[in-house]
Amino acid sequence: MTNIHRSLLAVLLLPLSMAAYGDEQTPDPSDAALRQQYARPATTPYPDDDTYSSAKEALGRTLFFDPLLSGSGQHSCATCHDPKLSFGDHLPLALGDTGHAMAFRTPTLLDTAFIDLYGWTGKFPTLEKVVFAPITAAGNLNLTESTLIARLSAAPVYARAFAAAFPDHAVNRKNISAALATYVRSIHSPEAPFDRWIMGDEDAVSPAAKRGFAIFNGKGNCAQCHSGWSFTDGSFHDVGVGKGKDIGRGAFFPTSVKLRYAFKTPTLRNVAERAPYMHDGSIATLEGVIDLYDRGGIDRPSRSELIHPLGLSAGEKADLLAFLKTLSGETEVAVQPAAPR
Repeated sequence: MTNIHRSLLAVLLLPLSMAAYGDEQTPDPSDAALRQQYARPATTPYPDDDTYSSAKEALGRTLFFDPLLSGSGQHSCATCHDPKLSFGDHLPLALGDTGHAMAFRTPTLLDTAFIDLYGWTGKFPTLEKVVFAPITAAGNLNLTESTLIARLSAAPVYARAFAAAFPDHAVNRKNISAALATYVRSIHSPEAPFDRWIMGDEDAVSPAAKRGFAIFNGKGNCAQCHSGWSFTDGSFHDVGVGKGKDIGRGAFFPTSVKLRYAFKTPTLRNVAERAPYMHDGSIATLEGVIDLYDRGGIDRPSRSELIHPLGLSAGEKADLLAFLKTLSGETEVAVQPAAPR
């Protein structure tokens, strides 16, 4: 069963009373089914062809922070995926090594181990593929594969690190990708007030946030896509934002009406710390995002049937915002290793 299927199943198994939540009712965090739906996984999944090792993770961490992976030698993976910014960059559109804006906003790397397709359009089928692609993309880190391998091979510390991490000792694309993917899978969202509340600490969140959670699962219809403990179904929807030549996942399925302008449902973990929002960075604040969903976005044939005007009051919007803020925890700043030279 894929993560997407598990997320859809989680929505279907919501307690029936969730759909009826309104201002007068708040969910009971002691409800076993509710707690199970939002409980964090006990382990991190790793694929059979890229299993975990501490040596591989350590090498991946070093590569992630090393500007040697860019054409200019000035930028690294962490330039866009800054640990201090919830592994984002707070820019409307990501900037490449040459200073030019890219097509999309930088997505967070929080909890990427738990999703199945990667990128705003689902272009990449595995994490191993997505971590290497930005290195050689001219609009991103702008470095050729041959130059990257030559640079890493010339550093004795890297040669020893690859030998420790891989039986073949090879400094090649496959092993670089595996090391980076192993480190990225170790990047988890921090424990948030919501987690403490759902485990029984009634004082962990405010009454407004509890009302907001009820709206999130009821009138706001948010949980239909932002489901489960990581608050994403891992799927793609046109939510009525964005227009122009970039048609999202529809580019891979040109005959599909519903996938036109469909982009990945992002996690809501640490969402209050990750402005601006949407795939194109077009909405500056969470308040603006709530307003978008309240009015239903752009009404067009591709718009998801889950998106429609909500009629939220000012008080309901404020409560929903209060809930979303409970999904933020204090991100542990990753220790940047010294670049091996």
